[in-house]
Amino acid sequence: MNIGIDMMGGDFAPLEAVKGILLYLSNNNTAVNLYCIGDESLIQPLIKEYEVSSPNLHFVHAPETIGYHEHPTKALKEKQQSSIAIGFHLLASGKIDAFISAGNTGAMLVGAMFSIKAIEGVNRPTIATVIPKVNGSTGVLLDVGLNADCKPELLNQFAILGSLYAEHILGINHPSVGLVNVGEEEGKGNILAQATYPLLKENKQINFIGNIEGRDFFNDKANVMVCDGFTGNIVLKMAESFYDLAKERGLANDEYLSRFHYENYGGTPVLGVAKPVIIGHGISSAKAFSNMVSLAEKMICSNICIKMAASFQFT
Repeated sequence: MNIGIDMMGGDFAPLEAVKGILLYLSNNNTAVNLYCIGDESLIQPLIKEYEVSSPNLHFVHAPETIGYHEHPTKALKEKQQSSIAIGFHLLASGKIDAFISAGNTGAMLVGAMFSIKAIEGVNRPTIATVIPKVNGSTGVLLDVGLNADCKPELLNQFAILGSLYAEHILGINHPSVGLVNVGEEEGKGNILAQATYPLLKENKQINFIGNIEGRDFFNDKANVMVCDGFTGNIVLKMAESFYDLAKERGLANDEYLSRFHYENYGGTPVLGVAKPVIIGHGISSAKAFSNMVSLAEKMICSNICIKMAASFQFT
């Protein structure tokens, strides 16, 4: 199992990436090969300082870095020696099995869709986020920003992708699917919601339970919550703010509210592409990097991308 890590991505790179690898190695005994992709002149001194040592640690020199404000497509084309470009080259050529980065989100999405490409039958890949439930379980919300404008067919595909992710990564048996809407009754909502409902209702690959409302995000009504990326991103950013508010009010250690901290989940998977790609938060900490590696490992072990490809063979 070979996992590539963009060491130069993130506000605190490469320091937090190095510390994240140390944390991962200290907590895991599995023989995962970690390929550290980045500027070795910056990485190696930190590796020595923090005494990170493992026979499974490999280094791939990447002298260039794609900044946050660079145009994704242009930067990937012009900076072939950047950590993100090299990472996708290694993934596309089969030298690594998964790639993670907390760098330029646009460049990661462009790389995922054009270097790795979508699974045959998937019209548009999607990005998902984990939502902590009050009962201690977790749900998945998608799309959360990749597809701001959607057609009903896209939401129908997101439901399949989200269900497979919930089952094989979150460990939820026969996950229930809810359509995010402004009311529970069939026929409610805008044009997109009204047109999507019958598609989900007829989809034999999912366990569709109908519409869900905003108040249902954190209860156990639906394990998979489907919406367009515009709506999903607003919900995601609001949910992320819960932990900051809890921290300000001295509730950061609350058993439930603490689960809203982004670092607990590491990163956001791109679902619907042929190989595991995980995008981290720009402010990713060591714990977030460690959890991103763990998520990549779980995605590889579960063959989730192969299972997704199989589910679209007859759609």
